[in-house]
Amino acid sequence: MIKSIVDNHKKVHSLNELISALKNEQSTKYHEILHSMAIPKSAFEIFCSWSETTYTRNCIFENERFELILICWQSSQKTPIHDHGGEECWVKVIDGEFKETIYKSNEVSDFNILKSTLFKAGDISYMIDFMGCHQLKNLSNQRALSLHLYAKPIRNCNIYDEQSKEFVQKKMSYHTIYNGAIS
Repeated sequence: MIKSIVDNHKKVHSLNELISALKNEQSTKYHEILHSMAIPKSAFEIFCSWSETTYTRNCIFENERFELILICWQSSQKTPIHDHGGEECWVKVIDGEFKETIYKSNEVSDFNILKSTLFKAGDISYMIDFMGCHQLKNLSNQRALSLHLYAKPIRNCNIYDEQSKEFVQKKMSYHTIYNGAIS
């Protein structure tokens, strides 16, 4: 019987090891796998794309069970308030500092802030829709990177439109899709 990375308490040193571990474990082990990551920031550079107007979603790997996305952020960029289309989401900060704000809506479409948390390189956040919806913001005065793992790829989610004061459904897309061998 092959021992898993989680069972052996081994560190994950490459993206290939990370993807292999995610393929071979259930989503209940994803937090532990991300926690075991010892992948240098330089390993993610090949996946980076940048925009002055929005953060970018760069697909590293996807299958029917999960998707692994590197999000590249310029200083002060933030997501809209959003859910995850019913899927679980883990965020591991690769570089920079982020603020996550979790909201619960009430009957009159207003939001109550449940909590705000600061995350630095190496920290992991977890979110699923029953916890509320959230917003991430790059607090760094420079570019930042975060790795997003979704248990089942998210094809659509609801984002809060600040003008209409309503949630609208958004079809998810990638800025880049990586199709090569990962080292």
